[in-house]
Amino acid sequence: MELSSTSKRPLHAMASSSLNARLLIPMFLLFFWQSSNPSSAIDSISLSQSLSGDQTIISSEGNFALGFFAPAGNPSNFYAGIWYNNLSGNRTVVWVANRACPISNTSAAEFKISEAGNLVIVNSSGAAVWSSNSTPSTLNASVAVLLGTGNLVLKDDLNSSTILWQSFDHPTDTWMPGGWLGVNKRTGEYQSITSWASPVDPAPGPFAQSMDPDGSDQYVLLWNGSEIYWNSGLWNGQYFTAVPGTKESTAFNFTFVDNPDRKFAMYTINDPSFLTRFVVDSAGQGQQWFWLNATQEWQTVFTQPLVHCDVYSLCGPFGICSQRNTSVCSCPIGFAPTSTQEWQINDWNSGCTRRTRLHCGNKSSDGFLVMPNVRLPANSVRILTATSSTNCKAACLNNCSCSAYSYDNGCSIWGDDLRNIADTGGGILYIRLAASDLPATSNSSHKSTIGIILGVAFGVLLVLVVLFALIWIPRRRKRTHITEQVDDSSLVQFSYGELQRVTRNFSRKLGGGGFGNVYRGTLPDSTEVAVKKLEGQRQGEKQFRAEVSTLGTIQHVNLVRLRGFCCHRDERLLVYDYMPGGSLDSHFSESNIAVLDWKLRYRIILGVARGLAYLHGSCRECIIHCDVKPENILLDENFDPKIADFGMAKLIGRDFSRVLTTMRGTVGYLAPEWISGLPVTPKVDVYSFGMMLFELVAGKRNSIVRGNDGVDKFYPSWAAKQVIDGSVESLLDDRLEDAPEIEELTRVCRVACWCIQDSESQRPTMGQVVRILEGSLEVSRPPLPLAMQSLMEVAGQVKFQISSTDSSATVATNTYEESSTIHGR
Repeated sequence: MELSSTSKRPLHAMASSSLNARLLIPMFLLFFWQSSNPSSAIDSISLSQSLSGDQTIISSEGNFALGFFAPAGNPSNFYAGIWYNNLSGNRTVVWVANRACPISNTSAAEFKISEAGNLVIVNSSGAAVWSSNSTPSTLNASVAVLLGTGNLVLKDDLNSSTILWQSFDHPTDTWMPGGWLGVNKRTGEYQSITSWASPVDPAPGPFAQSMDPDGSDQYVLLWNGSEIYWNSGLWNGQYFTAVPGTKESTAFNFTFVDNPDRKFAMYTINDPSFLTRFVVDSAGQGQQWFWLNATQEWQTVFTQPLVHCDVYSLCGPFGICSQRNTSVCSCPIGFAPTSTQEWQINDWNSGCTRRTRLHCGNKSSDGFLVMPNVRLPANSVRILTATSSTNCKAACLNNCSCSAYSYDNGCSIWGDDLRNIADTGGGILYIRLAASDLPATSNSSHKSTIGIILGVAFGVLLVLVVLFALIWIPRRRKRTHITEQVDDSSLVQFSYGELQRVTRNFSRKLGGGGFGNVYRGTLPDSTEVAVKKLEGQRQGEKQFRAEVSTLGTIQHVNLVRLRGFCCHRDERLLVYDYMPGGSLDSHFSESNIAVLDWKLRYRIILGVARGLAYLHGSCRECIIHCDVKPENILLDENFDPKIADFGMAKLIGRDFSRVLTTMRGTVGYLAPEWISGLPVTPKVDVYSFGMMLFELVAGKRNSIVRGNDGVDKFYPSWAAKQVIDGSVESLLDDRLEDAPEIEELTRVCRVACWCIQDSESQRPTMGQVVRILEGSLEVSRPPLPLAMQSLMEVAGQVKFQISSTDSSATVATNTYEESSTIHGR
């Protein structure tokens, strides 16, 4: 609804106190009618209107708002922007107009359409601080509309379909569903997203995501528009090869277009109520977020690079990035943060500054700080004439702009700023410092004598300590026994050095996931182990030991055995039995020649069910796995299944009335209650188990399939329909040579369909699943889950179910015990 006016005035203008009661009453009724009628929400600005102060316009669906805001922690600077409107206590900004030109007073500023047809922000003096700089065709622009996608469009008429300008063509740090990133081939202009300068400053930062400037069909993350530090992999017609999850996503549709005018990619969502966004944050990481109703917070489902220190120049000039310490960035000796205030809010772009200037004219006064085991800075210059470390040092001292040197099969020097240093690597760097900043030294003969005496004394003491160790330690334990027993259980504690040795300094990587990377190791007795280095673990040592001790008591033939652990400074590691059969997901690959026969698959299904039933009902405290998927099902040398990563999610008691605060699962296997906000119970594992059963039957990952009617469908929804129709043979892996008994196949498929029912009350327990698979409990034909039914009804789309079903559609909890649906033999 538009407000009519002959002069420019703010939206929602309040009546002055001079209006009499006869005018106030109808205006009040009009205001009340507008407030109670969502369709009348003002989502546009016309030529005669403007925004100022705290006034906003709201998209017709109520999802987004446009107005002035001040970033948290920076209350003196104001910006015009778009943010999510309906997230309580969380203003998430997705677009900023004047990101480089903040204003200090919004009450006198205006956001409006100029006479030239541009969107502009004018300050209190009437000067434009920002303009959309639209093309001449916008001279006819008369209205700006905020759409339900978060896109602000400029049009010549409210009902016109012609868009003269839109914010989706000028993104800031956020790539929204429906937006595009790519290159205009005719103008050569790249459309990219650029990070904020800091968490509280929307000004353009140094990091951006863009189509590869070299012309390849991939996206890259860049620093300063030049240094590429991550790429998406090439588009292969279905997905970007380094981001295979885009192929299997049931929430997004990715499109890649390459025509004579543009080359770009865009993504859309299948359910409008699913809130998601892709952001390049001020720390240089590209992250896909979605809104989790259960915890009322944003959750990341994709982050690259995974390691902070892989972001180029994250810590700025002379800054050192650390993967070991809680502080990501630090300064070397002789340097200090350029801006302590910025570092306190994790903005390290300004880097470090020398405490003392170098004295180029007096070569003998400067020295070098030795930094071993570091990743050397970028952009070095090779000095071919320096054939020794001494010559390399001299070459640096003779060059007034030289900041550091390194000699390793050749001389390299660095001028001016040093960037991209990290504390992980094999290089030795010599940083040039003023003499006053070098570690304390003296040429005094008196001090040298004292130093010699102390050195000799220390040497003698060291010899005594070594002799003590050689004599007494073997009496206390055998030298071949490298572990320490913990309490009275079989769980043992390893030192960090021991695990470095058995894993060859963590060089034999087996894989990785959300909880950390896994490395293969060999103990001195030739026992093979798998060592998991936990990431994002912030527990204290006492709490970590207590939880690990609990996990060490859990023993079951279908659970991977925890052998021991390591707690070293901030490092937390777990040591498991090594599984030579690999993970179950590797057997879904088309490149895997060995096909699991049906008897083996059934044994795996039953083993996993028994393992989950043990976790849910036979442990001292119920353990909900929260991340059941083929990647977490490992196979031993006999191909017996072992569940891995149990206990990684929070250990909770038998009171299941609360919601876990951290979602651990993988989107394709998530039960609806994860996102709807309903309490999380062991039934979330049941749901994930059911999704995995369909994959085991078909011998491939759940993805899009072409139905008999020629329409693309999400495989589980299509499979559920086949189960209801009794056509279970069509689900079977056509590579199988040994056809299963139809009764056994039907039992598995019906169990899968019962497990993925929308309401947890309709799903069986894992104990009941075990009885069904063992044949002691019969199972009848299940109903089609409502979520899957909705998928079947929407041709060519894959919906991501994010809300629970209506209670009227549920079945009583005792269905599996008393009704004729499933009964005991």
